[in-house]
Amino acid sequence: MIFPYPAVMSLVWEQLVVDAADPVALGRWWARALGWTVVNDDAEEFEIRPAPDRLPGLLFVRVPEGKPAKNRLHLDFRPDDQRAEVDRLLALGARHADVGQGEQTWVVLADPEGNEFCVLRSHAA
Repeated sequence: MIFPYPAVMSLVWEQLVVDAADPVALGRWWARALGWTVVNDDAEEFEIRPAPDRLPGLLFVRVPEGKPAKNRLHLDFRPDDQRAEVDRLLALGARHADVGQGEQTWVVLADPEGNEFCVLRSHAA
């Protein structure tokens, strides 16, 4: 059965919530990695956005438990130069991650708290 979509969307994607042991440290790491702006520097709910008035943002919230397994949701980034971007992110504190991807055209990295994300190859490649 096909369900028709409404002509006008009433939903706006505000942010992606990321559980964190240290929301401030992880949020600041992602702000540096993405070149984004801090819009809320609360120790329990730290938010960054591409610009203060641009959405969506990333909201880092404190949770008591650690990350038990591979992410159920992850971010993919497409840089102009994959190798240079991977090197830059590693220098910031990311690390290579193996989620069973095998040999691929993308590189899987993890942020300082172990959240996986992918750096895709450039469109030019």
